[in-house]
Amino acid sequence: MMKNIMKDNQWTAEGKYIIITGATSGIGLAAAKALAAKGASLGIVARAEAKAKEAAVQIKAAGGGTVDVFLADMASQQSIRRVAADILARCPKVDILINNAGAMFDTRKVTEDGIEMTWAVNHLAPFLLTSLLLDRLKESGEARVITTASHGHKMARKGIRFDDPGAERIYSLLARTFGGASIRYGETKLANILFTSELGRRLEGTGVTANCFDPGLVATNFNQNNGVVARATMAVFNRFARTPEKGAETLVWLADSAEASGYNGRYFADQEVRVPSVPAQSIEAAQRLWEVSEQRLRR
Repeated sequence: MMKNIMKDNQWTAEGKYIIITGATSGIGLAAAKALAAKGASLGIVARAEAKAKEAAVQIKAAGGGTVDVFLADMASQQSIRRVAADILARCPKVDILINNAGAMFDTRKVTEDGIEMTWAVNHLAPFLLTSLLLDRLKESGEARVITTASHGHKMARKGIRFDDPGAERIYSLLARTFGGASIRYGETKLANILFTSELGRRLEGTGVTANCFDPGLVATNFNQNNGVVARATMAVFNRFARTPEKGAETLVWLADSAEASGYNGRYFADQEVRVPSVPAQSIEAAQRLWEVSEQRLRR
């Protein structure tokens, strides 16, 4: 992890242009509203046009500048490349990129690119989108990349199983329960932290910083597409969960505060730097993840 690199500036979200994925519900929508209220303009990336337009109306009503809608399926590399090109064509400046979209699948699914679905959406999508927009972020001067990670990364106790890239063995561990899916989800959240660490290292001296955060257990519609057991489990969890607005507080702080300019490659929770799991601290794993991720991208 990078050391604190404090800067003397007056950074705020006001007047900034922010690209955010996963902003049609949950903490993404709550964060977008909060950042709009602080005077930011936003571009939201979503799969469903009707839902995106509805969210844009809500975000615009919160205040701020423009709210643009960009359509993309985060499970498709071709779609991500297409939306990145659209963003670059329409947005002369991008100050902040927020990688917030995420999902969990109780059974093993494969994308059109031949990638296991949870890995594709939660890790490869932000990896690819960030790579495609990175030059524009650098051109904007001081800029930020923020990725939504999770305390759930600790479920990947053995780290990322690079010898099982398609997660065949992970899903077969407990095929009739939710165990395999939970481990795979934990791996993708671990990947978010390792990606942030390596990206931060690569961005040193560019004016762009990369950080990630744990929003805590949040009451959202997450994991509602995985059947009766998953919905029942989340219903119990949600009784003890935070509101989306509370879960979004650290995300908004990372995007808006001058204090956050002093950090790069870090993992946060409740607006404080936290120490992630031992596997999440591995420089070697972060570098290997970067190399493996580049190899899985379609050219």
